[in-house]
Amino acid sequence: MTDLSNTAEEILRHTRPLILSGGYDGFSYADISSIVGIRKASIHHHFPTKAQLVRVLVERYRREALDGLGHLDKAIADPAEKLRAYTGYWQSCIASGSEPFCVCALLASQMPALPEEVAAEVRAHFRALAAWLTNVFRDGLEQGSLRMVHEPEIEAEVFVATVHGAMLSSRAHGNAAVFEMIVGPLVERFIK
Repeated sequence: MTDLSNTAEEILRHTRPLILSGGYDGFSYADISSIVGIRKASIHHHFPTKAQLVRVLVERYRREALDGLGHLDKAIADPAEKLRAYTGYWQSCIASGSEPFCVCALLASQMPALPEEVAAEVRAHFRALAAWLTNVFRDGLEQGSLRMVHEPEIEAEVFVATVHGAMLSSRAHGNAAVFEMIVGPLVERFIK
């Protein structure tokens, strides 16, 4: 991804919460125009189509997530603690309202209606997250700190689905504590 202008960055910054509140079809360039204070034509100059705008946003989101996971890898050696840190990150985001839901999880719920270029970025996000978790589970097996019933690849997919399902349940209940109620036992079932 190339460097973007300040205006393009501002457009992206304001698009993210719009997606989180209404999904792909829940916002328009007119919404962004009124928030950012620029004409719709200016938005089209930076992002000719809505699909391109959301693709860039998801690509950036995935890179930010991978950077965050890389920081976890550098800061924490113990696989069990990595799982706790990952779910703890989401717990704090949900509780504070700063990032109440994963952008890619929300968009994944709309996959049949997404343009292919956006859907491809969403799939790439989930593949990258599952790959990272697979490595965490493999490390846990090698170190003897984690236990699992299935192969690391399967456990990683179960973990991803449960964490994102917990986000959905927390949102449905309007209660951040629901997330911890679900993911706390999930993490503990892996720890020896």
